[in-house]
This record gives sequence, C-alpha cells and structure tokens, in this order.
Amino acid sequence: MIVIPSIELRHGACLQPRGVDGGANMVPRGHPITIARAWANAGFHLLHVLDLDAESGDGSNAALVEDIIRDGPWGVEASGGVQSIAQIDRFIQAGATRVVLGSRAFEEPSWLAAAAESYPGVLVVRTDVRERRVVLRGWVRNLPLDIFDVIDDLGGLALGGLLLSAVPGNGHRTPVDLALLEDVAEACEFPVTAVGGISTMNDLRALEHRGVAAVLPGDALYSGKLDARAVAQEFGA
Repeated sequence: MIVIPSIELRHGACLQPRGVDGGANMVPRGHPITIARAWANAGFHLLHVLDLDAESGDGSNAALVEDIIRDGPWGVEASGGVQSIAQIDRFIQAGATRVVLGSRAFEEPSWLAAAAESYPGVLVVRTDVRERRVVLRGWVRNLPLDIFDVIDDLGGLALGGLLLSAVPGNGHRTPVDLALLEDVAEACEFPVTAVGGISTMNDLRALEHRGVAAVLPGDALYSGKLDARAVAQEFGA
C-alpha cells in the first residue's frame, strides 16, 4: 500500500478543506509548487492534485495543475472537474500519471467506457459512498446505486483504479468505514484508493491489512497528526 499526499487548489492557492461540504472551512497551506516539493523532500513520489474550482464549476486551475506535473520528478494524479476527452488528453500530454474522473463517469457509462478504451490503465473513477450508496457532487446528490453494483458495471473496463471515500451513515468523514473498504477491495478487479478518515499509523496499517492499494490521508499529513517522513518511509510510492 502507498500513501499519496493531496494538493487541493482553489483560486490558484493550495487550500485544505475541512468539513463534509469540502469548502466551508478552507485552511491555506502555501504555494502549490512549494507544497509539492515539500512532499517530495519528505519522500513521497506520487501526488494527488485536486482542482476544487473545476470540481465545483467555479473556474479552473488546469494550467497550475500542469505546472505541478512538469515541475518535478514526482508522479501526479490529476483530479477535479474532468468532463471531456480533451481534458484527459491535456493532462496526459502534460505528463500526468493518472487522471481521476468524477460524476460524469457514473452519469454517462458509455462515455466512461470510451474514455477507458482510449486511455487504458490511466483513468481512476472517484466517488463517495454512504451506507453502500453512491453520493455525487460534494455529498449532495444520492444516486440509487449500490457501490457493489457499480463495481460489477465497471468490471471489464481498462481502469487504473477506484478512488473511494467511505464513511458511516452519519455523514461525518471520520472514521473511515473499514469494513466497507475491505469488501470493496476484495470485489474490485483494479486497485482501490481510500480517501480521508485517517489520523494514525495504525489507521494506515488497518487499511493495508484490508487490501486497500493506496490512501489519501488529507489533513492528517498537513496538521502533523501523521509524521510525513515516517509515513513516506513505510508507505512511500
């Protein structure tokens, strides 16, 4: 299992959101490229760069995402508001290791199938799950989709992974739903990445034990709850 630090972009800055809505309480963390270099210096080799503006439809930081991709030797998962083949191609041409897809992947299965065929092993599908049900667009749209039915539907596609935030039914982002993630990891034919809900090394080891391939711990790295160098030494990409 590997741990992937996240760099979340809003209006050209690196901000770390807190709270279920992903935006009400934004904590500034510094210049995005400076942050990327700091994670690399700590020993991480893969970063998750999320464009919050593109995800919310409030703008785009695509050029900055490309700058981060090109600035150093690290790999980058480009994420947030990717809605077209042209956007996927833009990040791939810039050198992104993976491109993460959100709501459109669920709303237009035929589009996802075509995209996966064009970029085999590169695309990662992201969703939030509450009580096995898929939740889209910032925890505000519940779909009548069971996550295990979704996994069945995704089977056979040339995806690079499934990125999943799984929380208990009360909607809080902590603690992570370990039992659900274990079942998802077992059911998936491609790697599963867990998002959030992590605060200790034991949390990471519990996820590793349950077959999760990667973790985006979010604020725990920024706040110091997790020691970055210790995490990179044990779970660096």
